[in-house]
Amino acid sequence: MKNNFFLRSALSVILLMHSVVSIFSGDVNDFGRLYLDTVGFSPFGLYLAWAVKLIHLFSVFLIWSDRYVKAVSVCHIFILVFGIYFVHWQNGWYVVGGGTNGIEFNILLICCFLQLIFTGKKGSGSS
Repeated sequence: MKNNFFLRSALSVILLMHSVVSIFSGDVNDFGRLYLDTVGFSPFGLYLAWAVKLIHLFSVFLIWSDRYVKAVSVCHIFILVFGIYFVHWQNGWYVVGGGTNGIEFNILLICCFLQLIFTGKKGSGSS
């Protein structure tokens, strides 16, 4: 069994659903044009949104093939930190309950990716 099997499984499902659903619904385009472009990323908002979604999608395969897991984790931590800063911070902590669209889920995901970084293969640059 792979190291961190359950963690990899959960992250893979989250990344897959977060990318595939927004790609097929067209939400990725709206996020790029209607949000990212308006907060200062114009004219690159659409490209940035697609880059994030494609990183999510391809990361699933890299995590399961046990390749570049540390690099994938660092990329996602970077994406999540920027997501906290630009999207979630003003909404507080809670995703649901005490508020909406807050940072708690991003913090949990960051900790999950940190776990993958620090429990990966020792001495291997490709993990």
